Amino acid sequence: MTELVITKLGHLGDGLAEGIAVPGALPGETVTGTLEGGTMPAPRIVTPSPDRVTPPCPHARACGGCVIQHGSNALVSEWKRGIVADALRARGIAAEVAPPLTSPPASRRRAGFSGRRTKKGAMVGFHGPRSHTLVEVPACRVIAPRLAAIMPHLGAMTMAGGSRKGEITYLATETLNGPDLAATGGKPLDLALHQELVALGAEAGLARLSWNGEQVAQWAAPEIRLGSARVALPPGAFLQATAHGQAALTAAVEEITAGAARIADLFCGCGTFALPLSARADVLAFEAERPQVAALQAAWNRTEGLHQLRAEARDLFRRPLMADELKGVEAVVIDPPRAGAAAQMAELAKSAVPVIASVSCSPSSFARDAAILIGGGYEMGKVTVVDQFRWSPHAEIVAGFVRRG
Repeated sequence: MTELVITKLGHLGDGLAEGIAVPGALPGETVTGTLEGGTMPAPRIVTPSPDRVTPPCPHARACGGCVIQHGSNALVSEWKRGIVADALRARGIAAEVAPPLTSPPASRRRAGFSGRRTKKGAMVGFHGPRSHTLVEVPACRVIAPRLAAIMPHLGAMTMAGGSRKGEITYLATETLNGPDLAATGGKPLDLALHQELVALGAEAGLARLSWNGEQVAQWAAPEIRLGSARVALPPGAFLQATAHGQAALTAAVEEITAGAARIADLFCGCGTFALPLSARADVLAFEAERPQVAALQAAWNRTEGLHQLRAEARDLFRRPLMADELKGVEAVVIDPPRAGAAAQMAELAKSAVPVIASVSCSPSSFARDAAILIGGGYEMGKVTVVDQFRWSPHAEIVAGFVRRG
């Protein structure tokens, strides 16, 4: 047996001691156990931390969705703030990182479930920690109640359209008119399966059901509210995970871009920022996914009282907006995917845009992109962390950059 004293939390939520990862351990705790390579997979807590709490979810140990329900809110908040600060420090950037704005429990309005046929029926849930084991989570403390309510119906769909050789992935999104469900990995859609899925979807109270990329049925428009507009989501379209997170990010972006009369929104999706900003400014919006561009433009067309908005389909990885295309733009909002947008940031760094609001879901790519802007003559303001993936290692980040001089 080996005894260790945990010194910190790693970026995946494991306790760390002398280079050893100890799942479930917290800083300051003394643990004992058997080492397997660079981990202690089954530690015994000898001296518990005062920050150790009873996980609110009965599935906390078995489910891989929440890695640190056993830590106090204060500890988790400081851990996430530290992840962002460490990523910036690794790029030589000293920054004011505020404590996270954390979404409440049971507020996740967008979640991915897995379904699998079994000998006795079907299982629907999340995967276990670092494994392909499927764990049923009937008492999940993260997802919104309306999404939790459809899980039994997902089991019936898995029975109807799944196989024991693979899994069905269900992307569920809570909308104003009911859940929107997109399933992939199921059996090919034939007439009998189509009819059965229509019946199951209606029973579940869905707004829309898609199967392997094909729409099965739509009972109501799967709309969400962005600013004063109602947007009909394309199947599988990106949406911030919680309404709280969306509101916190939008408030930060609006504060950073305050006073700008002409704004460019890059990687705009369906208009998370573009539509609220168009209440006070003209907006140029760019997104690679044409269905999302169409949904954004249609929502703007239907909404009265907004400034001019033009949405354009453009792959900003292959064709970033060049510095000269940004002439006359008073502020830029950029919210790229997890990989960041190094090429687009390089063009922004060459531009004369006075203010940039940078939003990210990855501390490491955010720090890399921030370094590009700082190297191009921008100063970074305070960093806001938004924790809408409660008890997980994920965090959203937003910060403002102002052109020096």
